[in-house]
Amino acid sequence: MMNRRFRDFSFVSLLAIAALAAVAAVSAKAADNASQSAGTQQTAVFAGGCFWGVDAVFKHVKGVSRVVSGYAGGGALTAEYEVVSTGTTGHAESVQVTYDPSQVSYNDLLKVFFYAAHDPTELNRQGPDSGTQYRSAIFFTNAEQKKIADDYIAQLDHAKAFPEPIVTQVVPLKGFYPAEAYHQDYLERHPDNPYIVINDLPKLDLLREKFPQLYKP
Repeated sequence: MMNRRFRDFSFVSLLAIAALAAVAAVSAKAADNASQSAGTQQTAVFAGGCFWGVDAVFKHVKGVSRVVSGYAGGGALTAEYEVVSTGTTGHAESVQVTYDPSQVSYNDLLKVFFYAAHDPTELNRQGPDSGTQYRSAIFFTNAEQKKIADDYIAQLDHAKAFPEPIVTQVVPLKGFYPAEAYHQDYLERHPDNPYIVINDLPKLDLLREKFPQLYKP
């Protein structure tokens, strides 16, 4: 990951602290009205910058059984790290989250995505990484997910939950392509990597502190 600009993740922490009151009101209205069948595994795909940290955050969410780092937004032929890193493929570094909706709702996953996994106000970048491959995006798999995401973002905007506009895209998932093996479980296998220490471990702290009811060790 390229360190073109360092932006301490404490910025997101401050956003979360300021916005949690808004979240409490928003989440009551947001799409927990989804008709999800208890016990049925579902998938969600999110892009929020480098997939190492986003992957690690969702792996610590109760009800999540599997998280895979990969690429979404482009075609199968260009779903390779070195190619995606050029920023010309349409792909974004993404994670595919498999979860049990009887234990965690799609709305809860959105809360984690917006307030712990990344900064939704950064356009085509995330922290020190820049390029369209690091954009903020929700890749919906059905109409229900689209409505939930659109409604949630609209309510966050109305509540002015963030000091800058949310730039997260809500787009259909055309395909998800798992990343190379060395990218999977990266934080767990390389907890002392300087990039991980500076940019990603604070996300886990934020998840644990602000969403204790969703956190799993």
